[in-house]
Amino acid sequence: MTLPTLQIGQHIAYYPIIQGGMGIRISGANLAAAVANAGGIGIISAMGLGLRSQYFDPHQGRPKQRHENFLEANRLALIDELKTARELSPHGIIGINVMVAARGYEALVKTALQHGANLVISGAGLPLKLPEYTADFPTVALVPIVSSVRTTKIICQKWQRQYGRLPDAIVVENPMSAGGHLGAKVQDLDSVQFKADQAIPEIITYLRDDLQETIPLIAAGGIWDQADIRKALALGASGVQIGTRFITTEECDVDHRYKDFHLQAKPEDIVIISSPVGLPGRALKNPFVEQVLAKSMPRPHERCLVNCLKVCKFRDSRETYCILQALDRAAQGDMETGLVFAGSHAGRAEKILPVADLMAELTMS
Repeated sequence: MTLPTLQIGQHIAYYPIIQGGMGIRISGANLAAAVANAGGIGIISAMGLGLRSQYFDPHQGRPKQRHENFLEANRLALIDELKTARELSPHGIIGINVMVAARGYEALVKTALQHGANLVISGAGLPLKLPEYTADFPTVALVPIVSSVRTTKIICQKWQRQYGRLPDAIVVENPMSAGGHLGAKVQDLDSVQFKADQAIPEIITYLRDDLQETIPLIAAGGIWDQADIRKALALGASGVQIGTRFITTEECDVDHRYKDFHLQAKPEDIVIISSPVGLPGRALKNPFVEQVLAKSMPRPHERCLVNCLKVCKFRDSRETYCILQALDRAAQGDMETGLVFAGSHAGRAEKILPVADLMAELTMS
């Protein structure tokens, strides 16, 4: 059985594979372009791009000035990533993943469209105003992330009522197996409503019976190999989103120590932790995560660096930790004090592969 193509709006990918958006600077221009060149859809994560960029100095300015500088640095760094990705993949499908929960959300979306992004994937909150921000770019595909039929209904009804349109595709993320921030409360992570074999058919039925529409669904969370892809397609999905598997590739933009850490991981290292965003996250155990799990994090001496999130326990009450800096430390190769997000299959990779080889493994019959 040959895998089908994937059409999202006006864009057709040769393979039904979207590379997941992973921040900070894990899925950047190099990874996105390599996936796009191999026939999939490459995604740049817009999360925190400005932090290590030439456009931001964390030691200058008062808090408000530093916040504004950071938002502008993110915008300029995103332009750089999109430019590089397009130079590396002139004809591939390149998109961004941007968090609703992030400050500067609207500016990042508009900047991406002005600089050639083909699609916008948006989660970590409900992207209820996304069509408003993208109205001047009708060829750009809009793809919200949901975890259940309930969330799908909220987004579709809002978009249809207020903007007269529906999503071009919908990523259905299973919080029981996805990496990073999860779209469910800790106590609900094992709820049957989030299982792919329930959520995907339910959403298909809603779209068909209530809206008389067929919208491509993208299964996300726990997709590792071709067998997982075929299972998702058999449930009615049109494609899959894969994140963790692409970390152990040559083109992944992260430090090699981050990749090695994933190679060395064991199943028992995968844990659920709390995040200052107010959502649980799936991560790999290391000394930093062990402190988080034991609730033995020392009360932070530093204050919020750049006010990067709309909701943050670290900023508002100095609880937990600064997730921006924790993710950044890991991306720089600090496996002791950094936060390493991962999906439920982390540790299954045996070696670092070129993206082209991984895509061939995932798609060849």
